[in-house]
Amino acid sequence: MGEKQLVTAPEIRETAAPDGRPRAAVVRDALGVGVAVGLSGFAFGVTAAGAGVSTLQACVLSLLVFTGASQFALVGALAAGGNPFTAAAGAFFLGTRNAFYGLRLSQLLKLPRPVRPLAAHWVIDETTAVALAQPDRKSARLGFTVTGLTLYVLWNLTTLFGALGAEAIGDTRAWGLDAAGPAVFLALLAPMLKTSTERAVAALALVLGLAFLPVLPAGVPVLIAALAAPVVLWMKGRRP
Repeated sequence: MGEKQLVTAPEIRETAAPDGRPRAAVVRDALGVGVAVGLSGFAFGVTAAGAGVSTLQACVLSLLVFTGASQFALVGALAAGGNPFTAAAGAFFLGTRNAFYGLRLSQLLKLPRPVRPLAAHWVIDETTAVALAQPDRKSARLGFTVTGLTLYVLWNLTTLFGALGAEAIGDTRAWGLDAAGPAVFLALLAPMLKTSTERAVAALALVLGLAFLPVLPAGVPVLIAALAAPVVLWMKGRRP
C-alpha cells in the first residue's frame, strides 16, 4: 500500500485509559483509511492488465503479496519490458520495509501467538499508521484489525474489477490508464515526506532513477534508486 512514515508511538498502556479514544472513533478512522486506499486497487488492476498480466495473476498478487507499492513496482517494470526476476527483486526490496513495521507492531499489539502469522500479512503502511496513532493497546488492536480487514477486502475486489474493466476496454495506453499506477503511487508517497531527510531521499532517488532509466534494463533503476537512503543518511551523519 501506500508508504507512510513510521513514527514513534506514545507510551502504550495494557488497557484503554478511561479517557482513551472511543471505540466508534477508532473504527471510523480505520474504515476511512481502509476505504480510501482500498479503492486504489482498481488502478492496480488496470495497470496490471496494461502490463500484460492476466486477471488471475493480478488477483493472486493482491491476495498473496498485498502491498501496493511492491505490486505497482512489479507490474510497472514488466510493462516497461523488464526481466521478471529483476522486476520481482525491485518489488521484494520495497516490501522489506514491512518487516521493520512488524518489529514495532509486535511490541505494540502483543497478539496471541496463533494469530500472528495471519496478522503479519496485514502489516503494511496503512495498518501500521493507524495502529501507532492510537493511545492504548486495545485501540491499536482494533484500529489494526479494522483497517487491515477493510483494506484487504476492498483491495482485492477492486483489483478484480480493474483488471476485468481494463480487458473490456482494450488497450489501456490508448485511454491513458497506464498512468494510473504511477499517479496512485505518487499520491500515496507524497504525504510521507514530512522531514528534510525524507524529502532529500525522495529527490535523490528520483534523480538516480531518471538518470539510469535510459541506460539500464527496466526494474534495475528502481534498485539503483534505493541507494538514495543510505547515501543521504551517510551524508547527514558526516555533518558537524
